[in-house]
Amino acid sequence: MFGVVKQKMLRLSLTQIRPAVSALRSYSSAAKQMTVREALNSALDEEMSADPKVFLMGEEVGEYQGAYKISKGLLEKYGPERVLDTPITEAGFAGIGVGAAYYGLKPVVEFMTFNFSMQAIDHIINSAAKSNYMSAGQMSVPIVFRGPNGAAAGVGAQHSQCYASWYASCPGLKVLMPYSSEDARGLLKAAIRDPDPVVFLENELLYGESFPVSDEFLDSSFCLPIGKAKIERVGKDVTITAFSKMVGHALKAAEILEKDGIDAEVINLRSIRPLDRSTISASIRKTNRLITVEEGFPQHGVGAEICASVVEESFAYLDAPVERIAGADVPMPYAANLERMAVPQVEDIVRAAKRACYRSEPLAAVA
Repeated sequence: MFGVVKQKMLRLSLTQIRPAVSALRSYSSAAKQMTVREALNSALDEEMSADPKVFLMGEEVGEYQGAYKISKGLLEKYGPERVLDTPITEAGFAGIGVGAAYYGLKPVVEFMTFNFSMQAIDHIINSAAKSNYMSAGQMSVPIVFRGPNGAAAGVGAQHSQCYASWYASCPGLKVLMPYSSEDARGLLKAAIRDPDPVVFLENELLYGESFPVSDEFLDSSFCLPIGKAKIERVGKDVTITAFSKMVGHALKAAEILEKDGIDAEVINLRSIRPLDRSTISASIRKTNRLITVEEGFPQHGVGAEICASVVEESFAYLDAPVERIAGADVPMPYAANLERMAVPQVEDIVRAAKRACYRSEPLAAVA
């Protein structure tokens, strides 16, 4: 009798213990999470700690801790000499930053939105980007211009523009656009350490997004190479190139396409200039189809440059016309319903991929 009771008690104990052990295992194996905001903040903090020449300047970066709280805690830690609040004068503080870089300091200039960088574009293009070439390599300009870029939500035409193709068309600049926390942290560190001027275009809507991160990512030595794309999803039927927020859209589209038997490869460009043409070309030579996705205007856009590159290097490998998904060729509408129509959506990518794979329904069938 005692033996039977003992066995029942043992079985009961095991049924109680196993779920707890299972939960513990799933918790211990779960990846750490970090928001893009935290990744940018940690990158700034570590680079400022490692190099006393690095300093941050811009509107509300100090006392207010950044309009988007990217510089949270930095004023308290490094003081007002290295975290400088500036007046609302982009031309003024961008020019001061370029001058400081001429003398060997490493300024990180924050624009509250990159739309405001137009006030400072003379310093970014004519002073920062061209000085190394015009001085025959004698003068380096180690400066980073960073801040939110592209459409947010309901902020109208003057605060919603994507500047990727604007700055990427200028020799002398490097243009980086992170998607994930890994991108944000690794690329910002690389930008600050680089001897040349870097335009670092973030996305306001991604700041609060969390992404899994590895132990390697959390190491202070972690850094990503400039000019190297990342294959976020391996596939064999169609290549989708994207950057910034559009990478997330491309990954969601790939999940939908998989249900229809289309295996999409998604490339996160990360770097717009220099552009990782070799990774794009290798992918197309495998999938034989290309969809380019970007938030900016279609004419003279990043997708147009990729299309030209593919025609020059891999045209013979294409089995279908290249599909280009971009923002509408109009100033950004203010109305929410029109704004959504002006920005690429997941369903736009899905339809384009189906067309490229000859899986779309004929118009007569749709009617």
